[in-house]
This record gives sequence, structure tokens and C-alpha cells, in this order.
Amino acid sequence: MAKAPAQTPSLEEYRKFALTHEGDVERGAKLFVEETRLACSKCHSVDGRATKAGPDLFAAGDAFGRRDLIDAILKPSATIAPGYGTVIVETKSGDTVQGVLKQATATGLQLMDAEGKLLSIAKADIKEQRGSALSLMPEGLQTGLSLQEFTDLTEYLTTLRQPESAQASHHGMPKVIPQLVKPVSARPFISEELKLPRAKVQTGLTSFRQVPAMSNVFLVLHQQGVIWLLEKTATGEIKTLFSDLSSEVFYERGPNGLLDVAFHPKFRQNRKYYLKYQVFEEGKVATIVVEKTFALDFKRDSGNPPRRVMTIVSVAEDHSGGCLQFGPDGFLYIVMGDTGPHHDPNGHAQNLQLLLGKLLRIDIDRTEGVLGYAIPKDNPFVGMPEARPEIWAYGFRNPWRFSFDRITGDLWLADVGQDRQEEVAIVRRGENHGWNVYEGFEPFSNQYRREGRSFTQPIFSYKRKYGISVTGGYVYRGDKQSSFYGVYVCGDYMSKRLFGLTQENGKLKAVRQIGTLPQGLVSIGADETGNLYAVGFEGMIYQLDFGGTHFDEIKKE
Repeated sequence: MAKAPAQTPSLEEYRKFALTHEGDVERGAKLFVEETRLACSKCHSVDGRATKAGPDLFAAGDAFGRRDLIDAILKPSATIAPGYGTVIVETKSGDTVQGVLKQATATGLQLMDAEGKLLSIAKADIKEQRGSALSLMPEGLQTGLSLQEFTDLTEYLTTLRQPESAQASHHGMPKVIPQLVKPVSARPFISEELKLPRAKVQTGLTSFRQVPAMSNVFLVLHQQGVIWLLEKTATGEIKTLFSDLSSEVFYERGPNGLLDVAFHPKFRQNRKYYLKYQVFEEGKVATIVVEKTFALDFKRDSGNPPRRVMTIVSVAEDHSGGCLQFGPDGFLYIVMGDTGPHHDPNGHAQNLQLLLGKLLRIDIDRTEGVLGYAIPKDNPFVGMPEARPEIWAYGFRNPWRFSFDRITGDLWLADVGQDRQEEVAIVRRGENHGWNVYEGFEPFSNQYRREGRSFTQPIFSYKRKYGISVTGGYVYRGDKQSSFYGVYVCGDYMSKRLFGLTQENGKLKAVRQIGTLPQGLVSIGADETGNLYAVGFEGMIYQLDFGGTHFDEIKKE
């Protein structure tokens, strides 16, 4: 009788075996490059240069835990790194090509396919261009491996770590970030997670802002375009639907969607508020800022037609920045990322004729010409023909959150890094923060370096072993007796770590790991009394409790 073929293990069997058994690193490394089987090296580099279609894995062991690496192999389309989504192009001749976007110009596109080949398509030949929710990495790669071989591959990936020798020796990027003896606690601020019952895609919360002069009343934003009004009471909370923009917000791929809200400085008189989100228009993703109004009872949106203030078209579908706020001067500040592709190959962030990769500052109470706003006269590039006058500062990759210190007025901004570093800076008028000439404290590329330009270094930068996506926060200005008073609090979306840091004369003074969050840290909010709140992407809001701990009480290594 013929022997029945061995049954392929299930995903859970692969996962469980790799989590409970040791692998052989050398065998795993051979599997990674073996072209007749997995051929992982065709799509993934491991040298930090990110020259292939898939994400560079040189620091995979720092950036991801063992379980995350296992799941990335077993379910490659479940979580696609921003900038590595599949782009599908249909040509007028009837051909269909797909790959990861490597270049986009006025004349055409360059895609890299799963084999590592560059495909150039002229703009005139493109019939349709669209994104896909499927990764270029195929499903079922593990089926050609035994349980032990899969574990060997996982073991190899865990050893890919960022070498210390690759880091610039700099006070603002310490090799070790100490932990507090007693971490700051994150207490649930609401009784249950805020989720959409029938969300089309796996999305979550993005922003949490107190409604001005209304104690314990907040707006909570969902990426898909839903806004809740949350009123905190002595017995719990009351959640009501404030507005639903899901029919117009683009949220299906990447870090897009409804991102942030800001309230006019005279909100109690004019009821005006401003939203930043992405739309899909004329075949392209665009970031827009709109002006809307609260209803007279301040319980919901008025329903009146919005006024579009600004439209900024993206080159790719990523790196649109994630924040807008009014400054102490009454002007509206807006951040835009370089919009991709990875490495900013067109030099958007250094190009002063574009709004991409910039911090913008506009006067929302006036309009000029066809603009939906006016330019403040003291903006640094006013009157310069080679620069856009909206620009306040430039040289950013994907600035996700910024805030103003309510005491000093300092503008703190966190910029999501490319391959090696995340960074936090204090941003001032006219400064160039370096991308893509610099990433953090390290040189990145000289392609768009220009004669006579100087670069402002960040206050703080951290390596991949501490996280891969920084989320900006606030300077704590709650309890004046707290050791955390004056400490800037931020964190990392992926690692869920919370950091606290202080600076003196633009230099890092001290930095601590002050705690962790149960969910991915997508935003930090502050109320009128200075309390801080952490927003979990998966739906929970936490109040940060600084009592019972001390900023200078750190664990001994």
C-alpha cells in the first residue's frame, strides 16, 4: 500500500513550533538566500540600503519581536509596511504590471517587481493606476518548509540587528535609554474600546482632542472618517456620533484617513474647527484641510457645507504627515510628509517650491487671491520667488505629531525615520531639519544637498531596538510639583514604549523609558489642565498617571 503523503502543517502549527523551539541561525541564513526555495534575498536586502522591492531587514531583530516576525511570514498581507504596498498599473496596450513604487515623476513611474526587476512605465502609456491590499510577498511560503526549517528561518531573522558601529556617536542618541524604577501607569479613560462595528478595513483611532472650554468633553477621530463626541461623567462616559465622513475619506491603504482636528482660537464665538484627511480625486491621493462648524448646541457638526482651505496632492500614498494645530500666535500650523516613495528619491523635502516634507504656517482668517487662506507676513520665505511662502520649516520625512509647549511656546515635532533612526526636534522659523540629506544625526544622501544650506539637528533620536515609528506628544504641564513637570512625553507606535525627555539650549539633557502602552501608540492628547492621554490605535484611550513615580529614579543596569 502506498504511503499517504505527509499533511502540510497548519499556520498555527508553524507558529507554535517556532515559538517553542530553537532554530539554527546558519541553516536559516542559507534558506534566506537559497533561490530554488524561498529566495527571500530577491526581495529583501539586509545591509541597510533598502535597494529591493521589500523592506530592508538589516534591523528586523531590533524592530520586531519573534512572534511578529513569524506572523509576517505566515500572513504577509495582514500588515504591509508603509511604502511597500503593491501598485498595479494597466497600460493602454492592455498589459498589467505590478510592483512596489520606487520612483514617480511627471514623465512616468518606476516599479520594482517581486524578482527585483525595475519596470519603467511612461505616463502617456498608463490607462489606470491603483493600489492593492495584497503584498508582493506571496502567501504560503512556509508550505515548502518543515517545521524545523521554518524555525531556523525565524531564528536567523531575529539575529538581524542594527550594529552599534553604524551609529554616530552623539549625546542626543544614547546607546542605552534607562527605564524608570516605577513606570508611569496608563489607566483606561473609557470603559470599552471605540470601534466601528462594520469597518471595511482594519483601522482604528487617530486623534483625541478636548473641545475648548468644555471640561471633560472630547472629540475622538477614527481613521475611517468617523468622529465621536465623548463626554466624561462621574459614572462613565457618553459617546455620541458627531460626524461621519467615511464616504469621502480615503483610508483603504497605508497611514491615510481622518488624521487630526484643530479648533479655531475663537472657537467659542465662531464654532469653527479644522480637519486634516486624505481623499482620492482624479486618480490620486490628496491631503486636504477643511473648515467646518459645530452646531449651536455644541453637540454635533452643524451639517453646513465645509470650506476647503488647502489641497496637497501626494506623489505616492504614504508619508502625508499627521497633524495640524493652532500656535500661540493664532496661525494654523500644518505638517506634510514627503509623500514617498521611500528615500524621497525626488528630493521633495529639500525642494522649497513644494509643500511636501514641510511645516506650513497660514492665516486662516483671511484669504488671498484663489487661496483659501493668507500668508503671514513674517513667514521666513515670503518674497522669495524660489520658495513657497506657506513654509515655516522644512526637511521632514513623515512628521506624525507636533505640539506647542503651553509655557515656553516651543514647537516639538516627531519625525518618523527611514531605515535607522526616529527623531524628535524643536522646530523654529526657517530651519532645515535635514531629510533626506540627514536621517537623525547621520548623513543619508548628498543627492539633494545644496550649497549654503545648514541643517538643524534633532534634540533626540533613537535606534531600531527601541522602535520604528515615533509618535510625538506634549510637554507635561499638569501638576507643578511632579518631577515630570516640563518633561516632553512621546512614544513609539510599534514598540508601544513611552519616552520622557528634557532639553537645555536645544540639547538633550535626559531621556527615560517611562512606561509602555497596551496598544499601538497613535497619538497623545492633552486637556486644559495639562493632563496627558495616550490613544491606542486599536480603540482604547488611556490617561497617563505620573503619581507615585519619579523621572530621576531609574533602574540600575
